Amino acid sequence: MEISAEQLELVNERIKALEKAESFYGKKLEEAGIHEVHSPEDFKKLPFSEKKDLRDAYPLGLMTAPEEDIVRIHSSSGTTGKPVIIPYTKKDVDDWATMFARCYEMAGITKKDRLQITPGYGLWTAGIGFQAGCEKLGAMAIPMGPGNTDKQIEMMIAMESTVLCATSSYALLLAEEIEKRGLVDQIKLKKGVIGSERWSDKMRNKISEILGIELYDIYGLTEIYGPGIGINCKGQKHMHYWDDFIYIEIIDPKTGENLPDGEWGEIVITTLKKEGAPLIRYRTHDLSRIIPGKCSCGSPYPRIDIIQGRTDDMMKIHGVNVFPSQIEEIIAEFDEATSEYQIRISHLDGKDTMRLYIEATSGRTDFNELSQRVAERVKSKIGFTPIVKVVEEGLLPRSEKKAKRVIDERFE
Repeated sequence: MEISAEQLELVNERIKALEKAESFYGKKLEEAGIHEVHSPEDFKKLPFSEKKDLRDAYPLGLMTAPEEDIVRIHSSSGTTGKPVIIPYTKKDVDDWATMFARCYEMAGITKKDRLQITPGYGLWTAGIGFQAGCEKLGAMAIPMGPGNTDKQIEMMIAMESTVLCATSSYALLLAEEIEKRGLVDQIKLKKGVIGSERWSDKMRNKISEILGIELYDIYGLTEIYGPGIGINCKGQKHMHYWDDFIYIEIIDPKTGENLPDGEWGEIVITTLKKEGAPLIRYRTHDLSRIIPGKCSCGSPYPRIDIIQGRTDDMMKIHGVNVFPSQIEEIIAEFDEATSEYQIRISHLDGKDTMRLYIEATSGRTDFNELSQRVAERVKSKIGFTPIVKVVEEGLLPRSEKKAKRVIDERFE
C-alpha cells in the first residue's frame, strides 16, 4: 500500500522536527542527504530505524519536542540491554487515547460497558493505555492491574464487568480458574480485548468457550504509542489500523525491500503525528501482511493480518530454523492437546536438543502414544525429532503477564 500525498506531508513535518532536535534520525537524514520526500519512491529511500538506535539514545535522546512539552515517559519491557525511553507530549497522550477508543468502538464496546483492566501499569504502556481509551470512550474503567486472581474474580462478579482486557496468558488463567470454581454462571463478561503476545486459535477457542465471550486482538508496541494502534473487527481475524496516525509497510526482513500487499514480511511503522518521539520506518520485527481490498465490515481503515511471530523468534536446532508458530500449528492438529506448551533447548552430549512439553486431557489419552505422534509430526513437517513429554492439562505454568514459551538453556 503506497503512502499517500497527505501522509507524505505529515512525514515531512516529522522530518523537520527530527532535524531540529538533532536526534539520531536527524543525523541519519543528514548523512543520506535527505530533507524532504515528495513521492512514494522518495519515501522508500529514507533510512530504517532500529531498536538499537532507540537503546543507544537512552535516556532521553529520542525526545524531539521541547522538554517543557513532555508530560510523560514510558519504557519498553525489554529484558536485555538498555531500556528504551519514549517521551510523550499531551497531544501524543490524547492521540493514543483516541486510537484506543476507536479500538473499543470497533469491538462494539459502548459507554454502558464496564472494562476490567488487568495489564500492568507504571512504565509499561499497557494498563494506562487501556484505561485512557476507556475514559475517552466514556465507559467505566475497573483498573485492577495484574495478578491477585482471587480479587480479580471477586471484582469481576461484584462489578458485573462486561469486558476483560488482558494478555492471552492471563485471560486463559482466569477462564480456567472461573471454570474450576464453578463461577461461570456468575460472570457477566461479553467481550475480551487481548494484547501484548501472540496466541493460537486453540487458546482463543478455549477462552471463548469457557467464558462465552467474543475475543478481539489489539495491536501495538511501546515504541509506537503502545497497544491500541489496531484491532480486528467482529467476526474477522484481520486487524484494522489507524492510517491517519501511522503508516505501515511490509518488507522482506532479509533484503529490506518493500513487498506487495498480501505477501508476508516484517512490519515497518512510521508515526505521522507523534511529537515526543516520532519514528520513521521503524523495523518492528513483527511478521504480518497487508490485506488488500475493503473489509466486509465497511470500515475504511486498512488491515493487516494477525501477527504470526517475530523475525527474532527463530530458534536453530540441528541446523534447522524453527519458529514457535510452527510448533503451535502442529499442536493444533491434535485434538487431545490443549493450547499450552513449553520448549526447552539444551546442549547435551555435543548436540542441541529440544524438549517439547505439551498438555493433554487425561482419561482416554495415551500420553506415550501421543508423544510419539507429535514427535513424528515435527520430524515430517520441520525436519528434526524433538523429545516430546505430554503432561496433564493444567500442569504447565500459567502467567499473569506474558507466557514464557521458549527457554534456551544453551546460553545460561
